[in-house]
Amino acid sequence: MEIQGKVALITGASRGIGRAIAVELAQQGIKRLILVARDRQKLVEVANEIEAMGTETAIVALDLTQTIEVNIAVAQLWRNFGQIHLLVNCAGVAYQTSFLQSKMPQVQEEISVNLLGMYNLTSLIARRMASQRQGTIVNVSSLMGKVAAPTMATYSATKFAILGFTQALRQELAEHNIRVIALLPSLTDTDMVRDLKLFRWVIPMTPQEVAKALVTGMQNDSPEILVGWQSHLAILCQRLAPWLLELILRIATPPARKQQPGERLNKLIPKLSFLTRIHRFGDLFLSRT
Repeated sequence: MEIQGKVALITGASRGIGRAIAVELAQQGIKRLILVARDRQKLVEVANEIEAMGTETAIVALDLTQTIEVNIAVAQLWRNFGQIHLLVNCAGVAYQTSFLQSKMPQVQEEISVNLLGMYNLTSLIARRMASQRQGTIVNVSSLMGKVAAPTMATYSATKFAILGFTQALRQELAEHNIRVIALLPSLTDTDMVRDLKLFRWVIPMTPQEVAKALVTGMQNDSPEILVGWQSHLAILCQRLAPWLLELILRIATPPARKQQPGERLNKLIPKLSFLTRIHRFGDLFLSRT
């Protein structure tokens, strides 16, 4: 995709990956960025940074779960700024908890923001792109859209759904000259994940690395952009030795709660030496890498 002279709309643009993508597109010479998120003040800060680079911006403080407000906003944006060439669906929330301790309000929020909000916005933009017979849509999924993570069941479910949604749209919208891309970063150092318990051996990447990978992938016409060597290693392991990946995930998953003294002691003792060897091997491997 040729970025210069284009107009892009980015959701979740106030922080993390969305903000990094906005900055990267500005550095690549995009004409205008429409920045969407719920926090207006943070959007203003991002807009000021981008306008200093010479890129036009427009900010829209919007809750994507409010369908009517989203419909009105899209109509106004199209009328005020004309065609939107690139849509980047990056807004998302994540909660980490064991499935048996999950709370329905958090489950509903993850599904509403990560999936339903993205679905509605994409349908509104895609119809207009189809009438213009050109456009690119980027849906930000995750490595968890291919490899489900314990303690992240709902988040993983939404990211799997985003990937399936993207694959279906890629086929449907091709006849309208619309490209649909999936971006699949691994764990990224953003505000959203800093309160999460990290999985053992996982090395977070930066939002800037994800943003650069997206631009490179769009230039190479990649339908799926898997970011980071850990992501490629996990997918390879899933294909060749799924049992090994399951074992690694089981060991790497942070505990949902602290183990009580003596609890299941007889079952744990025979496994301690084996787990210790696995941990030490992983630490040695990563330190040398």
